[in-house]
Parts: sequence; C-alpha cells; structure tokens
Amino acid sequence: MDQITLRNFRCFREKQITRLAPLTLLVGENSTGKTSFLALVRALWDIGYRQRIPDFKEEPYDLGSFDEIAHHRGARGGRADTFLAGFASRVGPRQRFTQRQEAGKEDVYLFNTTFSRHRTGAIPTQIRIDQMRVDHTRVWVEFHFPNDGVMQVRAGTPRGTWQKVVPEDLAGIMDVDQNQFWLFLNLFSQVFLPRGRAESEWASLEGSPFPSDKDLVEIEACLRFVRGDVTSLLHPPAYASAPVRSKPRRTYDPTRPVRDPEGDYIPMYFADMSFRSEAEWTNLQNALETFGRESGLFDEISVRPLGKKDSEPFQIQIRKFGGKSKGPARNLIDVGYGVSQVLPVITELLGDDAAPLFLLQQPEVHLHPSAQAALGTLFCQIASPDRQLIVETHSDHLLDRVRMEVRDGTTRLKPDGVAILFFERHDMDVRIHSLRIDEEGNILDAPPGYRRFFMEETNRSIGL
Repeated sequence: MDQITLRNFRCFREKQITRLAPLTLLVGENSTGKTSFLALVRALWDIGYRQRIPDFKEEPYDLGSFDEIAHHRGARGGRADTFLAGFASRVGPRQRFTQRQEAGKEDVYLFNTTFSRHRTGAIPTQIRIDQMRVDHTRVWVEFHFPNDGVMQVRAGTPRGTWQKVVPEDLAGIMDVDQNQFWLFLNLFSQVFLPRGRAESEWASLEGSPFPSDKDLVEIEACLRFVRGDVTSLLHPPAYASAPVRSKPRRTYDPTRPVRDPEGDYIPMYFADMSFRSEAEWTNLQNALETFGRESGLFDEISVRPLGKKDSEPFQIQIRKFGGKSKGPARNLIDVGYGVSQVLPVITELLGDDAAPLFLLQQPEVHLHPSAQAALGTLFCQIASPDRQLIVETHSDHLLDRVRMEVRDGTTRLKPDGVAILFFERHDMDVRIHSLRIDEEGNILDAPPGYRRFFMEETNRSIGL
C-alpha cells in the first residue's frame, strides 16, 4: 500500500490522503487515532488483498459497532451515515511478491470503499477500483450494494461510462455474512465481461452507447487488480500486535502454537520448532541472538526441555554475558520484562514465514533507550516493498535511529522508503500530516505542532 484515504472514520472527519512507505511511523499524542488508523489499514488489507469482509472488532483492534466507528460531529452535527476508506497501490494481490517496476512507469490502482451500517456493524456498500494508467488515462469499475438488494455495477474507460443492474441470483452471491466477495468478483467477470455481449448487457451513461470488446478487456484488466480466486483465501493476513504482550511463565506445557496479537504462542512456537526442525530453529535462534546482542537485551536464548518428549513441559532460558564469563542461563520470567515483551515482535519480523504487512503498536514498551534504538535499526533492515511495516510509536530514540540509519546509508532503506505520519488534534477532529525525511535524516514539512511535540521537553531539559 502506497497511500491511505479516509473520511468520517472515528476521529477523522475531513477527507484525508496519507502517504505510506515500506517503513511508516505513526507519532502523536495519545487518543489521536493512531490505533484506529492501524485498524483501518488491516480492514483495507483484508478486503483489498484477501477478498474478505473486514471485521472491525477483531483483536487487537476492537472498534465497536458502526456507531463507534462512524465519525460523530457532536450534538448538532449528528453521526455520519457512511465512512470512506481506501488505498492506492502499484501492486495487486497476485503481483505482491514480484519485482516492482520503477515508480512512475507503472499503473497505479486506487481501491476505495464506502461503509454503511448493517445491523450494528459496518459493511461495504460501494467499492470502486480505478486504474490510473501510465498513458494518463483511467479505467474504473464501481460496485453498489444498497440495502434494497438491487446491486448495480458502473464502469468507465476513456470512451464512455456504462451501467449494469446485477440479477438477484448473482447479487445474492455477495453475502456479507459469508465473506463471498471474492466469489462474486470472479462470477461477475465470467458472466458480464465476456466479449461480444456488451450491447445487450450494459446501458450507456456517457459516451459510447455500449462498451466495445476493447473496453471490456480493459475493464476486466482493471478488476483483475483485486479479483482473486479460491487461492485468495490463502493470502497471508497482516500481522497486528497488541501494545501490551503476554506475561512470561516459568514453565510451559506444550500446545499447538496459534498466532495471537499478545504473543502467547511464542514459547510454544520456539519449542515446536526446536523439536521439529533443529536447523530451522538454529537459524531463528541466531537471528534473535543477533538482535539481542545489538540491543543489549540478551546474548543467548534457548529452549530447555524438562523431559525427553516434545509433549512434556519446557522452559525458555535467557543468557546475558558478563565480561569474559558467559554467566548463568536464567528463566525468561527472571530477566527484564522487556525481553518477553519484545520477543513476539522480533520473532515475527525475523521468521521465514513473516507476514507481508506488519501493524505494530508501541513495540518499544518496557525497553530501555538503546534497545528502542536497536528496534529502529531492525525496522530499517526488514522494511522493503514486499514487507511493509507500519509502526505506532512514542519513542524518539526509535525515530532518531531510523533517521540516522537513512542518513548513514547503513541499510538499503532510502529516504523515500520512510514516511512519518504526525497525528494532530484540531478541536473534535484529527489531522494527519504526511512528513518525509531527506538524505541527511532531516524531517521535512513538519508543522509547528510536530516541533512542539518533540522539542518542548528537550528545550526545557537544556534550559531553553
């Protein structure tokens, strides 16, 4: 995702367009919508890349019912009837892991969704996909799912705009409770986009009286950006972490590791990997220990089985070297709380099966400043067009490390690979400022509120 659009969502009233990068940092005061923004990104990932109707109550983001999600303007203004969410991208679900072309020499796709009330929840009632082509022309498809059940599709190319009412039997495939959006898109392409049928299937709104075979090919190509098939259900979900993660335990009983936002599964994941694949565990262990040494948190991590079978209890042990001595191995519960809090985040980032999109809430929790800075380095090492990180943080140590890594060129991340989103409250609304950094690590286009946010305490400490 290269850009997010929103309007009337939570504390964001006005339409806003924000830039995303391989590494995007969200900064601002508490209760300015940073977590809501992360939840919206995951919802767009689910519907745009995984063809699933998003669940706004899924952990770790529980945004509540439609009344809690749609922007409320106050007693006189009332609550918005709909809210808008969208993203722009140069890469669709099928092309996500392929090499990107040079920016400006490839098509850009805009995916916008209007959400309305459905019972107490929020569902998409309008979806529009725009293909902004390199020749500066536009092709678009728009789906309307009104509550009266009369589904309409509109489409346009440079030669005209047309409309089609979808029969009830096909419209019924779009069951919002059954996540059938991907199936509907495929059936729609098979039923209404075959060449040679346009004259009888479409009504003209502007331009050509009906779409030509060329128009239908272009419309189908636009739709292909988001259209999936049964394999779309296998597209990996975004990894979303909770701001406070699981508490360590002295002894663990083996269970099947199932991912969760708090990281409860991490000890079981380690134990399962160490029993199942020694080589795989060694690779992950080495990566974790490299970060542990660079952050000053630990030097060694190991799984200590308390029996000879993988079904018997085990412990997680941490070792911190002291001078020439390796020092004793200690139980995870007996070392600093920061280790157990950061393990779920770095394990997900460093694993071979890492997600393509990370949504991280305050990963620096319980870490000392040098470890917070080390996280900034790790993020710069991991972030890429195929592995996007969006990080909510209150740590200027983490932010400053990212700026220095870009300035010093110690990783592959360039200035345009970093975006800083500053969330600033304006009365009942919040404005998102999209900031950039230059080759020297300087922050560009910062509003006065951003400088106050980071500089007031610093100036006070040095007597200014």
